[in-house]
This record gives sequence, C-alpha cells and structure tokens, in this order.
Amino acid sequence: MSTDLSISSLYNIKGKIALVTGGGSGIGKMIAEGLAKNGAKVYIAARKEAQLKAAAEEINKTSAGKVDYIVANIASKAGVDALIAEFRKRESKLHILVNNSGITWGAPFDNFPEAKGWDNIFAVNVKSIFYMTSGLVDLLEKDSTNADPARVINISSVAGIEAESEGSLSDAGNGVWSYNTSKAAVNHLTSQLAITLVRRHINVNAILPGLFPSKMTAFGFKTVGSDNFAASQPTGRYGHTEDMAGTALFLVSPASAHVTGNHIILDGGSRLLAQRVTGQVKL
Repeated sequence: MSTDLSISSLYNIKGKIALVTGGGSGIGKMIAEGLAKNGAKVYIAARKEAQLKAAAEEINKTSAGKVDYIVANIASKAGVDALIAEFRKRESKLHILVNNSGITWGAPFDNFPEAKGWDNIFAVNVKSIFYMTSGLVDLLEKDSTNADPARVINISSVAGIEAESEGSLSDAGNGVWSYNTSKAAVNHLTSQLAITLVRRHINVNAILPGLFPSKMTAFGFKTVGSDNFAASQPTGRYGHTEDMAGTALFLVSPASAHVTGNHIILDGGSRLLAQRVTGQVKL
C-alpha cells in the first residue's frame, strides 16, 4: 500500500468538528480561523455574544468551513456543563477540542487577592480544562482510531515554565503569580490527560505561546509599544496568526496522529533570552 505524503493528505481536516473555548478573540480566534479556513466546522465559545458574533461573521466570509458560536461562562463546573449541554444539542460527535479560555490577574505581592487572584484564575485556566475534556470524552472518542485520533489542545503559556512573575505585561509593582502557576498546572494536567486518554485514541497536547497580540497582552502592547516589543524578541517580531494557526493545524491533522503528551513552546526563542534587555524593555 502506498503512503500519501502530500500536504493535502497530511494536513487534511475537512469535515472535522471543532470546539474552541475563548474563540472570539486573540489566540482562540487565530486557531478557529485556521481550522475553518481548512474546512473544519468550528464552534467558538465565550462570554460576550457580540464579540463571538463578529468573529464568526468575519471568519465565515473567507473560509471553506463554517464557524458558529455558543455563549458560555466556564468559570464554574456548572458553566462548563451548560456549554457541553448546548454543544450536544447541535452535534453528536467532536473531533477537536481546544481549551483556550484563560484569564490573568496582577496585584502587589503583599496584597494579592484570594478570590479574584487565585480562585478565579485556577477555575478558568485549569479546572475548566479538566471538566471540558472529561465532559466531552464520549463525543471525542466516537469516531477516533489510532490512525485518526481525536485531538485536545490545551493553550498554556511560556509563563508556566518561567519563574519571573513581574514584567512588562503587568503594571508597575504588580505580579501575576497565580497566572504563571496556573499555566504550570495546565502543562502537568496535559500530561495526565494524555496518559489517561491515549488508549481511547484521544491525543492531548499543549501549546505554550510566548508573546502574541491578545486581550491579555493588550496592556503590555499599549504600555511598551508593539515596535519595542518586536525589537525585544530574538526573532525581531512577536507571534502572528499564521504561527498559532499553523501549529494548531499540525496538532489536529493526520501529520500528528502519533503525537501526544507534548508541550510545544511557541515563543520565537524568547525564553532562552529571558533576561535580554533592549532599551528599557526587559522580557
């Protein structure tokens, strides 16, 4: 039997059904756009309907696939369950789950709030990943085989492997201790889920982005300036839509059928030069 190594075969996701949390903006929208433009049927979910509607309409104008949306708040298990219940009304199977929703909180080290600073961060960034994945596992494994497994992508961050909690993305005197810790937890949870689900033909991997434009990094871009940010990066630029979409496309395509339990760092090498100083910008 001959093996088809053409790009059209290795990266074919036409007809796949995907669900992307936090898909109305930033990294989630980048991934949703990449999937839809390559023929997948994509559902994006988030709290703000206007943002979801605008994103879906924009992507649908130029995509081979279709984007629809579900309004949801996954800061609690009840919210996750409501999203899953609504998805089940629309689809009987799921091929791709992207756990992208994430939030951050910055505050002084000696006055860091418990509820908003720790509890809510872990609820959205970590707990929702577990409950989204476990709650949809029967739909994920429905069509899956070892040659064509279902895919789960967890969006983590290079912050999960870095120890610096104070920097240009947080206001002066503030740190994001809970955010970094939550992303380290996402990395470990990804490995746990990969082990748990591999025999059910569900691949689980994490993408660890560095600097990408998003709502979460908007403060830093405004404060430091996009040109200064770009100059401070080893590659001379920050992450673009095609970088994120391309990485996600690999992780959900036939090309990565044998890839699970991996943490893919997507930062242009910035973690290797974390102490580099360009002008007044330190990353």
